[in-house]
Amino acid sequence: MNRIKESAIIAISIVILGFCLKAGIDNFVNKDRKVTVKGLSEKEVEADKVTWSLQTKELGDDLQQLYRSINVTTEKVKTFLKQNGVKEEEISVGAPVVRDLNAEMYNNNMNRYRYNITSTITVTSRNVKLVRGIIARQGELLNQGVAVVGDGYSNNVDYEYVSFQSMKPEMMREAIKNAEKTAEQFAESSNSKISKILTADQGQFSISDRDANTPHIKKVRVVTTVTYSLRD
Repeated sequence: MNRIKESAIIAISIVILGFCLKAGIDNFVNKDRKVTVKGLSEKEVEADKVTWSLQTKELGDDLQQLYRSINVTTEKVKTFLKQNGVKEEEISVGAPVVRDLNAEMYNNNMNRYRYNITSTITVTSRNVKLVRGIIARQGELLNQGVAVVGDGYSNNVDYEYVSFQSMKPEMMREAIKNAEKTAEQFAESSNSKISKILTADQGQFSISDRDANTPHIKKVRVVTTVTYSLRD
């Protein structure tokens, strides 16, 4: 009787060992079978924040008179903005910047005036549509004798999309789903099937202008890299 029990135990042990050996061999054979793919998610959105800098300049030889003139001009610009819907708290005025043209290193004494004074009024608003409409009509300031100038080096309007955090989870899911589709296509071509995810990164988000002519339209993009194991 004991011999029968011992034989049964040995037989069961051999079967279990066989399964373990098979699983081990399968794991060994399949351990390097994997595919790494990239998944993309891309959205176009309208900017939800705008920063607009308006510069005005005055030239002359009398600093006191120039300060008075630049202050009058600044008030005209602020009034124009507020009359068109910009809130007081969305407007900031920087300190006037004075250049003494006669004191500059490469001055050739050909300047008609000695002083160049610049004032910068900045509008920061989440009402992008409103501000864009005012930007299109800023020429109306010319009727009041106010010329808005640029610094010649940078764009005086900056658009941002600051609400993209709320889009991140959905875009990540879409990027991983697209990565899975690519992996499935690869597996089908190699007569395999995808199994579990071995590694995955969180993806890197980027926000850029859709094109040079529509900076208020932003392109939000994320690319994630996922590695899947393959099985027969």
